[in-house]
This record gives sequence, structure tokens and C-alpha cells, in this order.
Amino acid sequence: MALEPQVFDLIQYLICNRDRVVTKQDILNAIWNGRAISDSALSTRLNAARLAIGDSGVQQRLIRTLPRKGIRFVGEVREQEPATTHAQTAAPAAPTLSDLPSIAVLPFDNLSRDPDQDYFADGMAEEIITALARCPWLSVIARNSSFTYKGKAFDVRQIGQDLGVRYVLEGSVRRAGEHLRFAGQLIDAITGLHIWAERFDGEMSDVFALQDRLTASIVAAIEPRLQLAEIKRQARKPADNLNAYDLFLRALQRHYEFTDESIVAALNYLREALAIDPSYAPAMALAAHSYAERRNQGWAKDIKTEAAEGIRLATHAVELAKDDSNVLWMAAWAHWILAQDTQRARDLANRSIELNANSPAALALAAWIEVASGNSDEAFALIGQARRLNPRDPREWFVLTVMAAACLAAERFDEAVAWAERALVQNPRFSTPLRILAASLAMLGHQKRAIETMQKVYEIEPGLTLSSLRSRMEYMDRGVWETYSKALRRAGVAE
Repeated sequence: MALEPQVFDLIQYLICNRDRVVTKQDILNAIWNGRAISDSALSTRLNAARLAIGDSGVQQRLIRTLPRKGIRFVGEVREQEPATTHAQTAAPAAPTLSDLPSIAVLPFDNLSRDPDQDYFADGMAEEIITALARCPWLSVIARNSSFTYKGKAFDVRQIGQDLGVRYVLEGSVRRAGEHLRFAGQLIDAITGLHIWAERFDGEMSDVFALQDRLTASIVAAIEPRLQLAEIKRQARKPADNLNAYDLFLRALQRHYEFTDESIVAALNYLREALAIDPSYAPAMALAAHSYAERRNQGWAKDIKTEAAEGIRLATHAVELAKDDSNVLWMAAWAHWILAQDTQRARDLANRSIELNANSPAALALAAWIEVASGNSDEAFALIGQARRLNPRDPREWFVLTVMAAACLAAERFDEAVAWAERALVQNPRFSTPLRILAASLAMLGHQKRAIETMQKVYEIEPGLTLSSLRSRMEYMDRGVWETYSKALRRAGVAE
């Protein structure tokens, strides 16, 4: 990798002064001869230095930023005499395994008798590599490296060591006539244990459309599984050895527990992460999302303060990571719930889908925005796409809730009941499907069940009234609100 002279000098200076924290002024004096430069210019050089030595602003294993203090090189350094003869050659060191998630997609086996099908197997692997590379939190090994294993017997754990990756995706393609079956499995390259396995079927009538569909389904299934695997791995790390990414994962785990207390704990972890790395956009976006979740659940204690902080974080996160699909949809949720800004939320959700059309969460959120805006046809199309991508999503309850909301808005109350009940099996603490269930049961004439369901809502949202609910749902179209409020009124909700 070619380095700018200032970046090389910066690395050398930090290593030579690794016994202390160096201030910004120390760096300016040593590298720029005391000339003042902007914080953004210095940050750019620091990021380039980290990239050159395999570090990152999130991970900070080697070059650590200490807020309000300075910078310090904290990696281990070994000094070595240079080789004295050309005959002395060293074997290339294996890549260092990063704390951040990394994956290699191996060339898929062609199990068909027709060798011409190799092109399809190779094309599938390449498409998946490209799609996974759009996930900014995931490091994906390039095709040229992973395809060196094509046609060879291998041990996945050895590949993990050779390529410096934590996860490996392998698979096979089998064709029988016009029918094609892809089987894939995601493996922990450290332990050799399987994390996920699935098979997908299709017809060869349009090979490129089939390739696109299979790729979308596979990537949508893999991404949440990888995230859950990362959360489990991080949980084994000692609490005194956590970096910003580890704290983000701990926050995500607490967020998934979905209680008032757990989301407060998630916010505390995110504040710690941002103290380590103030420019960590995913942590900002998840914090903004958490504030919005508290508002949506009726848990916010200081509504104005929490809303202002959530919107601030969401806005800043988008400024820092405008091409990160996950950041965008979480920010969209915050702008929608906290600022009641439907157009801004719609724009961010649509941009998120443009960047990653395989994100069930982004599609579901976009669908929910259309439900509340009275655009049922658009909503059903989006939510159908989200469900087709990953019918086994660990957070499917969010998608199912949006489907229930769409059915309620369309006055398909029996279907709304079914979808809400499915959502509640997965997350009984989510008040939205509980409200939808109570409202739909009331409209179907099941008054006793509707009232019983509302009692569960009140346990989550004490003192809920139609006026308090409307105040946090001003974004909802008048006609949709009339349907919803009429149904809740029948379920016994006070004005």
C-alpha cells in the first residue's frame, strides 16, 4: 500500500513515542513543523494510518484516541535486525484476525454432471461477495483470494487462519433439468461449528433473475445470523477489555431484550462507545433508534429532551455515514417517531433500500411509513418483499407487526389479528401489535378478548389514552387514524 509521507511519518512518530499519550500539538510540531491544520485533516491522516496497519477507528487495537487527552500507539512492537543476505527470505505472515466480523465466500461446488454449470456456481459466489460487501460493518475477502480454494479439499479452520477471517460461507449448486437447488452453510472458522444452513430452489427459465433472487435471499438470511453470532462471541470478552464495537454489540443485545430497563442499559453502553469513538455512526444511529423505541412504547420520561437528543444523534449519524444502509433506516425511525417528520423518514428509508435492497428491516420500516400515510398498496408490496427475503429473520416480529398494521388500516381485521398474534409470540413486550390485536378483536365483535388484551397494553403503557396516543402519532394519516381510534375506542380505550 502506497502511503502519503505524512501518514508514514505519523505512524513512525506514534510508534517511537508509544510510551506516552501524544497531544494534537505534539503531532503538529513533529509532522507539520508546528503549522496548524484542521481537525478533519488530522482525522483523515489518522484514519489512513490506522488503515495502513490493519486498525480502525472503531477497533483501535493499535492507535487509540483518548478523548480530550490525545493519541497513543498501544500495539506490541518487536524490533528486528534487517536481513543481511538476499538468500534470507521470510515466509509471509498470516493475516491477523480482526476483532471486527470478517467472512470469506468460497467458490461453490457444482454437483451437476454438466461442467458448463460451473459458470452459474461461480457467478452465485461472486454476486454474494458483492452483496455482502455492501454491509459496512462486515469485512469481506475479495474473490481473488477466496477463489484460490476452488476445486480443492480444505479445512475451514485452516482457511480462516490463511485468510484472517472469522466466518466462512460455503455451498453447492445442483441442477436437474430446469430445476436448480442451492445449499449453503455459514461456519465459524475458529471453532468449525455451523451457524446457519439452508437450501434454496428455483427454475432456470431466467438465469440472471434466479441468481438475483437467490443472492437476495441468502444475504438477507446471513446478515442477522452473523450479527447474532458476533453478539454471542462478544459476550465472552472480559468487561475491562471492551472497545467501541464491543460496546455497540452489548447495546444491541440489551436492545433486543426490549424492556424499559434493557433499552436504558443499551443507551448507557452506547454512550460509553461514543466516548471512545465520538464519530462512531452506528452507535449514534442505534442510540437514536433506542430513544424512538422508548417514545413508541410510551416509556420516555422526559419526552422533549429525549426527542431532541435522538434527533441530534440521528442527524449526525447520517452526516457521518450517509452510505450505511443500517444507519439510514435506524435514523429514519428516529426522525419519524421523534420528529414526526414523515417525508424525512421516507427519504432515509428509501435511500437505505437503494443501498441494500436485501434489508428486511429497511423494507419493513418503509412499509410502515406507507401504512401510516394511507398508501396501502405500496405498503403491502414492500412488506411482502421483506417477508420473502428472510422468512426466518430472528427479528421477524417487527415485519409481522407492520403486516398487522397494514391489514388493520385496510380494515382486514381478521388478518390483522392473525399477524399481530404471530408477532406477539416472538415479542410479547411490543405494545404496537398488542394495540393492533385489541383494536381488531373489538371490530370483529370479540369484546371480552379485546378488553383483556388492552389490560396487557396498560401494563406496558400505564395511563394510555387516545389523546396521548394521537400526540405521538401525528404523522398518521387522518383516515387511518379514524379507523384505528374507532377500533381502540370499542376496545375500551378512554379519550
